[in-house]
This record gives sequence, structure tokens and C-alpha cells, in this order.
Amino acid sequence: MFAVVWPVALGTLLIACVHPKPTTGTRSSPIAPDPVEQEYLKLLAQDDAAQTDADRWIREAGAFDSAGAGGSRETLIARIDARFDQIRKDYTGFLDRHPNHARARLAYGSFLNETRDEAGAVTQWERAREIDPTNPAAWNNLANHYGHRGPVKKAFEYYERAIELDPGEPTYLQNLATTTYLFRKDAREHYGITEQEVFDRALELYRRALALDPENFPLATDYAQTFYGIRPLRTEEALRAWNQALKLAHDQIERDGIHLHIARIQLLSGDLEQARSHIGIVTNQMYQTLKERLTRNLQEKETNPTPTEAPGTGTN
Repeated sequence: MFAVVWPVALGTLLIACVHPKPTTGTRSSPIAPDPVEQEYLKLLAQDDAAQTDADRWIREAGAFDSAGAGGSRETLIARIDARFDQIRKDYTGFLDRHPNHARARLAYGSFLNETRDEAGAVTQWERAREIDPTNPAAWNNLANHYGHRGPVKKAFEYYERAIELDPGEPTYLQNLATTTYLFRKDAREHYGITEQEVFDRALELYRRALALDPENFPLATDYAQTFYGIRPLRTEEALRAWNQALKLAHDQIERDGIHLHIARIQLLSGDLEQARSHIGIVTNQMYQTLKERLTRNLQEKETNPTPTEAPGTGTN
């Protein structure tokens, strides 16, 4: 298969693999060119180029299809497979010559995972972990696998090890937060805590990740979305999270989406006046269906308020 997906979607949130980081020298301590390192860096560049080519070919094929001049899907797949086969041979050749190069095995595992060879990816990541157990990316990527395939409790352990090795990497904190939130039953059993304490743990992990990467809009929205699953609704925290995401939005499309999320929280909390205000801000046509749905929900609540609500009133 030729589709490339990274990061990997899990539920409505994201679990991200981490690619190995090349090592470089500094002006204060220059490192003489290492032939193996140079070959490794060239391999990474070839991998990136192949992924870029495949993405471009897929986009071009989609454009041709839209214009009514699409080619054979089988031809496209064969072209991409041939491109990736060469990269696969390059990796295996390098690893035959340098079997204990942990970062190359990490990179090869990521390549295999992106090209839908999950079993092959796990094999490479496990080998990388054995060669260099101090590399946090290996633990993180294996934790991703266990989070998808089980046992989930092993994912908790592996993410925690990655964080221990590199507490300054927000991706590891975000991944553990997402897994903790999505697999609440497993988290309760693993940590011996209540469901509300599971929520507290997940939210704290998200906050730690945001403290390290405060301008990360997708991370901020992931954090804000967790509040939908928490009962009773933590209204004030949820609104603070969505308003923070609103500050990080890059354009009007993202801002309109956030306004609808804020309106939804206001509807859930009974603050109908504020909900109407945020719905009214949204003008982008791509949100029209959702805007109409929220408007109907608002009108229903205004017509049939619950005992704790009255039209035009609510709580924050």
C-alpha cells in the first residue's frame, strides 16, 4: 500500500512516532566527518525524498482524476512501490554493513511503519532498543505500537521510560496523555487510581507538554478536546483550554472551528447567551452544517430548558 500516514491517528487525538535526530558538531567542538554518519544522513535524505515523491504523485493523480484524465491506480501503486523498494534495499544494505547502528534501525522502522509494514517496524524498533536502551525514541515508538495492539499497560511503561530519558520532549508527554485518556480502564488498573484521577493525570501530562511547546495549536486542541469525555463537565477548565487554543489559531478557518467548540461547551453548561454569541461569529461555509446543528440544539434548549436553566441564562 502506498498511503503515508504520520502521525498515526488514534481516536480523535494523535499518537506521534519520533524519528531519530541526526548528530552534528558545533563550532566550539567540531567533529571530523564520519563516513558512516555521512552515509546514514544520506540515507535519511533519500527516505525523505521518496516520501515527498510519493505524496506528490498521489496529489497529481488526484488532480488528474478530478479533471477526468486519471491514470491507472495499479500503475500509480507500482510506481510508488518501486520507489519505496529502492529505499528498503538501501536501508537493509546499510544495516547489513552496520548492524548495530541504532538510529538507522529507528529510521528504518519509521519507514516501514509509514509504508504499512507494522510488524517489520516493531522488529527494527525492538532491535534499536536492545542496541541503545538510552534512546527515548525507540521506547516511544514501541509504546505507540502497544497502545494500538496491546497490551496497553506496556504502552504506559514504555512512554514513561521515554519521558524519563528525555523529559524535555513534549511528544512523549502528549502521547502518554492521549493513551491515558483513551484507555481509561487500563489506566485505572495500571496506576491503581479512580477515573477522575485518570482524567487529572492525562490533563496534567497535556499541560506539561504545552509548557514545553506553548505555540503548538494541534496540541492545544487535543488538550481541549479531552474535556468532552469528562463527566461532570469541567466547564471553566474546558473554556480556558479552548480560549487558549483560540489564541494560537493560525487563520480564520481555525478560529471559526474553535468558536464552535466554545459554543458547544457553553451549550453543555447551559450558558445559552454566550453559546449564541460564539455561533454568530462563525461565517465560513465549511462549518455551515455544524453551525446549523448547534443552532437547533440552542433553540431546543431555549424552548425546553432543564430545571437548572432558563432562557438567556446559564453558568460559566
